[in-house]
Amino acid sequence: MSPLPSALIAAAAGVVLAAPTTGLQAPSVVLSSARGEVRLELRETAEGGLLPAGPLVAALGGQLVESDPAWAEVRVAGGTFRFLVGTPVVLAGDRVEALGVGAARRADTLFLPLPLLSHLLPRAFPERYRWLAADLRLVETGTAPATPRAGRRLLRPHVVAVDPGHGGEDPGNPCRHCPGGLTESDVTLKVGLLLRDELEARGVRVRMTRTRDVRPGLRERAATCSAECDLFVSLHVDALAPRGRRQNEGLRGFSAYIIGEENTEDARRVARMENEALRYDSLETTGGSALDFILRDLQMNEYLRESARAATLLHGEVERVHPGTNRGVRKFTNIAVLNLARRPAMLVEMGFGDHPGDARFLADPKGQRRLAAAMASAIESYLAEYELRAGVAAGAP
Repeated sequence: MSPLPSALIAAAAGVVLAAPTTGLQAPSVVLSSARGEVRLELRETAEGGLLPAGPLVAALGGQLVESDPAWAEVRVAGGTFRFLVGTPVVLAGDRVEALGVGAARRADTLFLPLPLLSHLLPRAFPERYRWLAADLRLVETGTAPATPRAGRRLLRPHVVAVDPGHGGEDPGNPCRHCPGGLTESDVTLKVGLLLRDELEARGVRVRMTRTRDVRPGLRERAATCSAECDLFVSLHVDALAPRGRRQNEGLRGFSAYIIGEENTEDARRVARMENEALRYDSLETTGGSALDFILRDLQMNEYLRESARAATLLHGEVERVHPGTNRGVRKFTNIAVLNLARRPAMLVEMGFGDHPGDARFLADPKGQRRLAAAMASAIESYLAEYELRAGVAAGAP
């Protein structure tokens, strides 16, 4: 095997294992397959997660080759991944890839990076491996069930549209207290992708309005939830209006907005903020001013009742995991993306980027996973309730 370019090796930072934290339960990763379930302790470092190489490769049914101390070669599912120990790089087949974290040694133990499970295997063998980020679980598709879940199974197929707000040239609000320069659009995309994984693990088909840093138009987002779609969920991060920020700097928590007639001042604030995205749409795309989006046929009909029920269930689940205040379900007539959806729809403000506690929770991968799992549980409950109200029987279309 030819050596990696010296410039690439020189640029790669070494990995230092973090010492275990006394008194805290270490997170673990689960591997589900026909061979059973294996749970491995995840060692967290500043760069990312690491797993003990021997038990990991054995759980994958693969082979670990260490003929050269500088390299760790993993052979699994017909693929070969060669990790340069101490650097965040891997040879995946004939490609050199940079990872956030690399293989490392501590004493006599070799550790492999979590991206082997979360990125490399699912991408190389999508028909075989599936990574459930919210549960830290790798599933061999078709050989083991996804994360076991209590409660009633859904009896018929469902489609949910997940809309990570903003994106591209529209970063949303700056998320003032989010670390690392994260903006609203970064947070909504991360949580949106996790929510997709959670819903798919429950058997729900998901349509994403975006899966990368781009900005679809509002009509394009709304069209994602077409006639066969059961629910449209738009994800956002709240922010205080510049005027009055000092008086309200302690404000925190989550809320959901649906179309309705309450029109409180706080709902007006959110509508003004989220409708700002209209300035990125051409008149041809949006069809005119924001007032044109007030679609009266949506009010006081079945979709509004369904939206309210879904939002109420979501609040009950998110309250269990969110460090902030449950600010309730709110209504407003003129939130453009909800008016355009023309299906049961809600806009979720997942927390305040202006509040240090909310911002830490929203920027933390663990917080994002917990939030996505809570929202998915609520959506699953809503869909199951809807089936009961609709009198759906097993096997019904």
